[in-house]
Parts: sequence; C-alpha cells; structure tokens
Amino acid sequence: QVQLVESGGGLVQAGGSLRLSCAASGRTFSSYAMGWFRQAPGKEREFVAAVSASGASTYYADSVKGRFTISRDNTKNTVYLQMNSLKPEDTAVYYCAVRLWRTDPYRSGSYEFWGQGTQVTVSS
Repeated sequence: QVQLVESGGGLVQAGGSLRLSCAASGRTFSSYAMGWFRQAPGKEREFVAAVSASGASTYYADSVKGRFTISRDNTKNTVYLQMNSLKPEDTAVYYCAVRLWRTDPYRSGSYEFWGQGTQVTVSS
C-alpha cells in the first residue's frame, strides 16, 4: 500500500507558474514509476506527465510539452510537476499516481494508488 499526498495547487494568473508536489509513503518509492493526471469539470481524467523510477525517462502530453516538467527526488519520496506559462485550459484537479510495472505511461488504467488531488485554477 502506498499513500500519496499532493500539494502546491492554487490560483494563478495566465502566464504564471506553480510547482506541484506529491509526497509518497513507503520505503520503496525509488522503485515506482509515477505519473500526473488532471481532471477538469465535466471532462475525463487526462494524462499530463510521467517519470520512470530512476527519473531517467519522462513522458508528456502534447498539450503541456515545453511548459511542464516532471521530476523526482527519491531521497525525499517526492515527485514534482513544475508548471510554467500556465493557461486557463490548465485549470483542473491534478492527481499523482503510482504506475504499474511495464505498463503504458499514458493510460490511466496503468496506475494505482491515486492521491486525493490538488486544485489548480488559472485565471485569464
């Protein structure tokens, strides 16, 4: 069992930045691939970014590529999502999750142990 706690969300103007954090419990965090998803009101949950267990490989949705950066610090059991040049369409609840071994990083079905989410609101 892994517990995930997201933080860092808030209200920001378009063009601004936020850094989300996802703190994980457990001693084997460094063996977990991780991902970030988001869900806007009335929409399905969508993939944002993912990182391998070591941090060597990263994956991004086309909509955030070049603006968002996923990273992790295995000494702190934490994965981050740095979000720059935010747009109103980035407004959503952002979730982190643990990815199952050798699964497609882009699919929500590849993930388990979801956090409770953190709200990001970007005003125009």
